[in-house]
Amino acid sequence: MTVGVAGLVLAAGAGVRFGGPKAPAVVDGERLVDRAVRVLTAGGCDPVVVVLGAWVGEVAGADILVNDHWPEGMGSSLRTGLAALQEIPDVSAVVVTLVDLPGVTAEAVRRLVDCPSSLAMAAYDGERGHPVRLGREHWAAVMEVARGDEGARRLLQAREDVALVEVGDVASGYDLDEPIS
Repeated sequence: MTVGVAGLVLAAGAGVRFGGPKAPAVVDGERLVDRAVRVLTAGGCDPVVVVLGAWVGEVAGADILVNDHWPEGMGSSLRTGLAALQEIPDVSAVVVTLVDLPGVTAEAVRRLVDCPSSLAMAAYDGERGHPVRLGREHWAAVMEVARGDEGARRLLQAREDVALVEVGDVASGYDLDEPIS
């Protein structure tokens, strides 16, 4: 029986607008990649997988995958992570987050972990955002559409059975596109 919900951090990009890879960037005394792993773990995800590429380093508490095709865009990292998770039979779903979302909290992740829907998205005052929950039965379809800088967005927008999980009261969905000065 598959019951586990894994966590997946997409952290392979070069962060061109940011001025360099975001994964090792320190915000409020913590690397963004370490924060993402901590939040997924505290939210109930196990295992937690991090996909790296432009920057590769050690990340405590996570299984590391290196995406050699990271210049193709975020879609290749999503495919890399889902392909690896397919090899773990007791994982029924994954909560996918991006490394540059410092406002995501463990409570927001917990709401997605606990959501009974196999497809769910965090919502911030009703607006769709990250993280997202993808049930195992949808991974193949997601890997088919994940190309360039697009992951599962089109697939999720086309489906009427996607649960919107409001997290705006406990999290923020802003992303870091520019360095904090």
